[in-house]
Amino acid sequence: MLDMTDPDRPLVLIVDDEPAQLALLSYNLKAAGFRIATAKDGEEAVLAVAEQGPDIVLLDWMLPRLSGLEACRQIKASPAGREAAIIMVSARSEETDRVRGLDTGADDYIVKPYSVAELIARVRANLRRLRPAVAGQVLEHEDIRLDTDSYRVTRAGHSLHLGPTEFRLLGAFMERPGKVWTREALLDRVWGRDIYIDTRTVDVHVGRLRKALCAQGGDDPIRTVRGAGYAMG
Repeated sequence: MLDMTDPDRPLVLIVDDEPAQLALLSYNLKAAGFRIATAKDGEEAVLAVAEQGPDIVLLDWMLPRLSGLEACRQIKASPAGREAAIIMVSARSEETDRVRGLDTGADDYIVKPYSVAELIARVRANLRRLRPAVAGQVLEHEDIRLDTDSYRVTRAGHSLHLGPTEFRLLGAFMERPGKVWTREALLDRVWGRDIYIDTRTVDVHVGRLRKALCAQGGDDPIRTVRGAGYAMG
């Protein structure tokens, strides 16, 4: 189950076999501005990560069919899972359990019972590390500055005028300078996975972004990687 409202918002996958807990977390995370996907067991979680590419996975330790620990291992071994942050959720509070969870690949560990406010704070903290452009931060690369709060972009002090799609494209490039983005990855990230758009559309918008970035002079900061896609820097 996936809420596709505003595909630019971060996606949180909640994995829990208790319907009441799924409903509670879904309601509060949606209210906090996140898109939500859910899974009821470990096998479903692994499949959901591969299909939907969440930014954050809230993974309960005790799950049917496949334990949270084994699901964590499999998720982190997958291409989509390497891009996500896993927050292990468990009633196990011993230090050995925390260490075991983190050693398995979890990025964070939270003990039940917890407050929803603390959980959301943990989600946002991990998101700031993974996707600073959606966490209200200012991104800078060489002479380019992108402010997500004020929706402003400047280069060498000059204000640039970008459309919404070009703004999201630039945010993706600036989050990870040097990363080569395939056209398909940019489509998933900027337009959303459930929207059909031809990959040539990416080329058009990258062209518009390049034109805007060079409107006041300066070298083109986006390079084309032949046979692969695009990268900044």
